[in-house]
Amino acid sequence: MRPFIIPLLLRACDDGVVKRIYTAANLADAHLVRDLLQHAGIAVHIFNEYAMAALGDVPMGSSYPQIWISQLHQEQHARAVIADYEQRPAQTAIKNCLPCGETNPGEFELCWNCGEPLANTT
Repeated sequence: MRPFIIPLLLRACDDGVVKRIYTAANLADAHLVRDLLQHAGIAVHIFNEYAMAALGDVPMGSSYPQIWISQLHQEQHARAVIADYEQRPAQTAIKNCLPCGETNPGEFELCWNCGEPLANTT
């Protein structure tokens, strides 16, 4: 991490300490994990959100989006939410969002349009 970024990280959190909890394969995955953690009541930040645009100019591993937590007492809960997300089988069914009526892929838990939780029915 570049030295000039550290003060920004420290200002972004509540108690001056942040911890990387997840490295996503792409930005969509990072946003999905962020939303799951936020709905679980965990304060999170995405770093390297737009670093994929610099791929080729920076090392590949440095450009992946990362999820960081700012309240370390939530680490175990965050890891449990992420583990649950990673162990779910892929679904091919379509889910309809009751609040806004939008259709969503079956593996989504939150509506892509309004961010509300999706029912388990199709």
